Amino acid sequence: MHLPPYSRRRFLGTILATSVAPALLRAKSPNEKLDVVIIGCGGRGSSNMGEIAGAGENIVALCDVNGNNLAAAAKLHPGAKTFTDFRQLYDTFKNFDAVAVSTAEHTHAFATLPALRLGKHVYCEKPLTHNIWEARLIREVARTAKVATQMGTQIHAGANYRRAVELVQSGAIGAVRECHVWVSRAWGLQSKEAAERNHDIVFVTDRPAEAQTPPPYLNWDLFLGPAPERPFHEVYFPGPKWYRWWDFGNGTMSDLGSHRNDLAFWALKLDAPRTIEASAGPAHPEIAPATMSAVYEYGPRGDMPACRLTWHQGEAKPALWTEKKIPQWGDGCLFVGDKGMLLADYDRLALLPEEQFKDFKAPAPTIPESIGHHKEWLLACKTGAATTCNFEYSGGLTEANHLGNVAYRVGKKIAWDAVKLECPGTPEAARFIKREYRKGWELA
Repeated sequence: MHLPPYSRRRFLGTILATSVAPALLRAKSPNEKLDVVIIGCGGRGSSNMGEIAGAGENIVALCDVNGNNLAAAAKLHPGAKTFTDFRQLYDTFKNFDAVAVSTAEHTHAFATLPALRLGKHVYCEKPLTHNIWEARLIREVARTAKVATQMGTQIHAGANYRRAVELVQSGAIGAVRECHVWVSRAWGLQSKEAAERNHDIVFVTDRPAEAQTPPPYLNWDLFLGPAPERPFHEVYFPGPKWYRWWDFGNGTMSDLGSHRNDLAFWALKLDAPRTIEASAGPAHPEIAPATMSAVYEYGPRGDMPACRLTWHQGEAKPALWTEKKIPQWGDGCLFVGDKGMLLADYDRLALLPEEQFKDFKAPAPTIPESIGHHKEWLLACKTGAATTCNFEYSGGLTEANHLGNVAYRVGKKIAWDAVKLECPGTPEAARFIKREYRKGWELA
């Protein structure tokens, strides 16, 4: 599929629309119930289903390639129709208002795109898509569909993130030209000793040569979906084992980057990076790294100066952390400003140096408290209200996160042309921006 024309002015304008919703189609009055389809019923899907049902909405259809998950969900919602293949669901079942997608990462776009084209509201787990091209496609279609969309970055609804954004944007630490984000999860390609040290539940260094028989409850062919053919093996399934493999996921970068880079993206009004450079040693063709760093260079945005954002995962940490110049939090986001620093996690924050800010009074809150990440989306489905992680905003965040992996897999510093969706001078990056799909699976 050819994407619609996308001018640089339009790109830079739309990606900053963090909480400005498009003119949405009004589905129902706030007091009416939505008829919701659940695609992916286990793990995050089970949690999302519980949130939606707990808000009083109707669960009318269920879909999962895992028969055990499907049976458990059907027991909770016996009136819902059940499917194994979401393509069949979309072909035969039309009487619904909204969809919650919680499949494995490599099928997110395939489960989301048909719903958008049917004019249905969509909640999709993070990361929004498996690659950059898919993210741009979903953003474009969502914009014209005029439905309520939300990516599953649930922490975005937390009060602590909102207070951190207010502090940065009010100038409490001055202009920010440097930001560091780190997560300590170290799952992926590493030594056996490192895997044990980092509590990785799977130690693997290459694709298994032997084939295993899939468990009877799993439709392995449908799990593969658009991914290249390969025999079943227990190192791929169940989740979160699959997320280490490039064919199914993108490792920690796109997974936790959706949560952790979200704060920097929001507070600093980030758009498309100009350049990206990653380091973690030679890239493995099959498996995402456990430990990696990626440096993003961003240009000025409005009254905000150019800045550098560095992502650290696994055993990688910022120099300020390793030199013990800041608190030794296992995960965090550090904004380095002209007048001080702000360190934030999901539920705590600190202005640094502490002595400098001992008499500091935080500004009055300007970002309203959330009614809840799922409830925000459900209200938007009914009334056209704004969502804060709509596919415009979260699509831009997803594209940026994927670029860290593109730079890592290419093995060199890359420039990024967000309009053309290409890395000038680095043609070898193209296959990581968009990939070929298995026969029978197309996004058209």
